[in-house]
Amino acid sequence: MRWEPFFAVPLVVISTASWGNVYFSTEQAQQAMFPGAKFTQMNLALTQDQRDALRARSGVYEPFQENRVWAVEGRGFFVIDQVVGKHEMITYAVGLNADGSVKQVEILEYRETYGYEIRDPAWRKQFVGKTAASPVKLNKDITNITGATLSSKHLTDGVRRVLAVYDTMLKGLPGVGR
Repeated sequence: MRWEPFFAVPLVVISTASWGNVYFSTEQAQQAMFPGAKFTQMNLALTQDQRDALRARSGVYEPFQENRVWAVEGRGFFVIDQVVGKHEMITYAVGLNADGSVKQVEILEYRETYGYEIRDPAWRKQFVGKTAASPVKLNKDITNITGATLSSKHLTDGVRRVLAVYDTMLKGLPGVGR
């Protein structure tokens, strides 16, 4: 009997599809960013015009999930979003201070085989303090990571989208920051 290598192809496909790591649950990320805080889930209702404006401001085409925003009593907002890396989705969380500036960015799930360097705390720290008025652009105010260019770019675009969500939907809501 002769060995046929085409039988190995499904095994390779199956093994690459199972790659990925979960680093934080929603609750773990919330407590890492806002220890001991009270979170109230919000259900935003974006109009098509608002969706188009977010897409134009951020360059992110994946739909924004409107039920993944929490008000953090007296402290700001917690937002979970997703962007595509090279081929797979990156799930990340952004903590926003009451003034809309970035408090912290955490990677919740990363499924790519390359580009995991975006989890480096020093790289993610570049986002701290950024607002909707900041450029938040790769190779401008955010440095690129060699070998993780697409993940770096798409996460940067995603953070810019979260800042645009704050600017268009969350800014000025009563009870936040008081």
